[in-house]
Amino acid sequence: MPAVGVSVHYDVGFRSEPEGRTGFAHLFEHLMFQGSESIGRLEHFQRVQAAGGTANGSTHQDHTDYYQVVPAAALEQVLFLEADRMRAPRLTEDSLRTQVEVVKEEIRLNVLNRPYGGFPWTVLPGVLYDTYPNAHNGYGDFRDLEQATVEECAAFFDTYYPPANAVLTIAGDFDPDRALDLVRRHFGDIPARPEPAAVPLLEPPSTGARSGEHPDRHAPAPALAAGYRMPDPATELDAYLAQMLLSTVLTGTSTARLKRRLTHGTPLVTDISTGCGLFGALTARAPDTFLVVATHDAATAPERILDVLDEELADLAAHGPRGDELTRAAMRAAAGMHRKHDGLEARTRSLGTLEVLYGRAELVDQLPDRLAAVTADGLAAAAAALRPDARAVLRLVPTDRAAEDPAGRPADSPASRPAEYAADRPADQEPEHVP
Repeated sequence: MPAVGVSVHYDVGFRSEPEGRTGFAHLFEHLMFQGSESIGRLEHFQRVQAAGGTANGSTHQDHTDYYQVVPAAALEQVLFLEADRMRAPRLTEDSLRTQVEVVKEEIRLNVLNRPYGGFPWTVLPGVLYDTYPNAHNGYGDFRDLEQATVEECAAFFDTYYPPANAVLTIAGDFDPDRALDLVRRHFGDIPARPEPAAVPLLEPPSTGARSGEHPDRHAPAPALAAGYRMPDPATELDAYLAQMLLSTVLTGTSTARLKRRLTHGTPLVTDISTGCGLFGALTARAPDTFLVVATHDAATAPERILDVLDEELADLAAHGPRGDELTRAAMRAAAGMHRKHDGLEARTRSLGTLEVLYGRAELVDQLPDRLAAVTADGLAAAAAALRPDARAVLRLVPTDRAAEDPAGRPADSPASRPAEYAADRPADQEPEHVP
C-alpha cells in the first residue's frame, strides 16, 4: 500500500529550556498531544490510527519532532492535524498537571527504578560541559516540573513554536504538486511570529581531564563512561564523519579493537560500546559528545580500561588503520546508513533533523559516499583528537541508596534514552525510542 511519512521538526530542545525549568521541553512535547484548536485530547492519535498509521514525538538536545507514517490517502488528514496544533494547542491547567505526573512517572520507570537509568546521557554532560544549556539534565528535576505554569507553557509556545522555527517534511509515495497545495491550504493562514534567537552553546575548549561519580542503587556492576567533545558537523563535517568511522573501528564488530582487547581472553569488561552523539550521530549541534561506555566487574579498576582505550587511540593516531580496517569500517557504516534510511519513518525524520539542525537535508543521500571518502589520515586525526587531557570520565558506582535531596525526593533525574512521548496513547500505540 502506498504510504507517506510526515514530520514537523521544531528548532527547540532541552538545551533551549530556561534555568529552573529542567525537563520543560519534553513536558511541552507531551502537551502538544493534548488537543488543539479543532482537535480533542487523544484525537490526534485516534485519527492517525483509524487511518491505519502510527504517530509519535521525541525531544532531543536541539530539536523536537512530531512524526507519523500513514497510507498515502491520509496525507491531508495528517497535514491538517499538524497545522492545527502549530496554530493553537490546548494548554490547560488540567492537562499540564496531568502531564507533569505522567513525565514524573516516566522518569521513575526509565531512571529511578531501572539499572543504569540515565547513564550516561543526563549525567555525563554535567562533567564534560560548563554552561547550563549543555550541562543540565534534559529529563528534568521533579521540583522544576512541578513548578511549571500554563503561562510559561504559552510563552514557550509563542517563542519556540512559530512556523518560522519549524521544518515540515513529507516523504514517500505522493504527488509533490498536490502536496504543496495541501500544505498551503492548511498551513498558509497560521499567523507568522518572529524566529527565536539561537541559544548560545559554544564553550571554550576543555583545559584538562575531568571526572565524576554517579551512584546507582539498582546497578548490579560498576560502569564507566568517557566523553570527548566532537568536531562541529556544520563546519567540520569530514572530521565528524571520521569520528563516526573511528567508533566502528573501536567497537563496531565483535573483533573490533576494543572488543578484542577488553572482552576476549581475560576480559576486563562485560560490555563496551562507542558512539557519536548523546542520542546518535548527527542529531545535535556542536558541542556534542563522543562516548565510550563500559560495564565491568568490581575487581577491575576503571584505569585499566582507560589505559587500553588510550593505547588503541595512540596506535591509530601514530600508525593509522591496519590493512583493510578503514575500508571495512566505511562499508559497515555506509551499509548502516542505507539500512536506516530505507525505512520511511527513519528517512522522514532524518531529512527533517538534518534540515533543521544544519540546513542540509540532502545529507541523507550523501552520507554513505562521504563516509567512504574518509582517509587513513582523517581517521588518525580523529583518534588523536580523543586525548586523555580533554575528556570527562564518569564512574557509575552501585550503591544501596540512591542520591536524595533533603526532602527525600529523587535528585536531578537522569534517563537512559531521549525523552519521548509515552503516555495517553492507544494501548497498542507504543512509543518508539531513539537509541
